[in-house]
Amino acid sequence: MSGVNLTAWILNPLLGLMIFLFIFRIVLTWYPQVNLNQLPFNLVAWPTEPFLIPLRKLIPPIGGVDITPIIWVGIFSLLREILLGQQGLLTLLT
Repeated sequence: MSGVNLTAWILNPLLGLMIFLFIFRIVLTWYPQVNLNQLPFNLVAWPTEPFLIPLRKLIPPIGGVDITPIIWVGIFSLLREILLGQQGLLTLLT
């Protein structure tokens, strides 16, 4: 297995998992009474919070709605498509 294949093999599930976690985080924002420090919700909150904190400083909530998880879903989806999509950089190198 070449280095490019190994990188794609690791990145694809990792980026997919991050997209899933951010989508789940978006759903959790609909339920403000949920404590994100308790299981199983902390399994979603802890990996995503380091990404959300710096972006929240740049983009404040709009009308009380935190849109930063939506932005990260877009960023990770775009990154996955650019690297691993049908015409992605890593796909073309293999």
